[in-house]
Amino acid sequence: MTDLLPSVEALAAQIPDGARIAVPPDYSYCANALWRAAIRKGVKNLHLIGVPVFGYHGDVLIGAGCVATVETSAVTLGENGLAPRFTAAVKEGRLRTLDATCPAIHAGLQAAERGAPFSAMRGLIGSDILVRRPDWRVIDNPFGANDPVVAIPALRPDFAVFHAPKADRHGNVWIGVRRECMLMAHAARDTLVTVEEFVDGDLTADPSMAAGTIPALYVTAMAEAKQGAWPQALPGHYDADQAHLARYAEMARTEDGFARYLSETVVGREAAE
Repeated sequence: MTDLLPSVEALAAQIPDGARIAVPPDYSYCANALWRAAIRKGVKNLHLIGVPVFGYHGDVLIGAGCVATVETSAVTLGENGLAPRFTAAVKEGRLRTLDATCPAIHAGLQAAERGAPFSAMRGLIGSDILVRRPDWRVIDNPFGANDPVVAIPALRPDFAVFHAPKADRHGNVWIGVRRECMLMAHAARDTLVTVEEFVDGDLTADPSMAAGTIPALYVTAMAEAKQGAWPQALPGHYDADQAHLARYAEMARTEDGFARYLSETVVGREAAE
């Protein structure tokens, strides 16, 4: 049964130090209100898995000292350039990085979704990424001759975390076309979701909504968070706050600037509201 929690703080309390957490890309459903609460809580040593990439939300967590390991194919602020706190942490040796590719991240999650030990891929053959990922193994295709493939181990996060437009009080969450959120929820041990609103009825009983709905079976706990993706977009509902993201990119170039950003925007935002 899905727990309907009273606040993002209560939801953040579900995340222990050291958890492996799958997060969606910046253009998807990012749970920034929850991450601000997690920073205030002081969570540490997270292993962030970008599905298949991440940017602003991961960079803030890294800068706040919440992250020990990142596993992703890219960390970027897009038009605003490099992710400054990620870049600084890598240069200073404070962050363990597990290089990946977009298809490989999805392949690992799909194996976990199916309950399989691994998925097989060919596209990595001949690339130098295999040198950096000894856990990805080249094996012989048992159904063919002279046909090597790469075995990608099942990637089973402790948590999938994202923000969604709506959920019903039965615990069903509507994510529409954002299928990476569905994959994350299927693969993870637990799923934590913030939502813009709770709606009456049963989303799985509505033929127009059911295909884009994650059943409550896969959702551990939820909390309402208006504008919960801000300053990133919630596609179809509100746009990204581009001015704020540009300001973040500028401030986060230095440790002092990032500290001011945390003080102004993260530590006090929900309390001020």
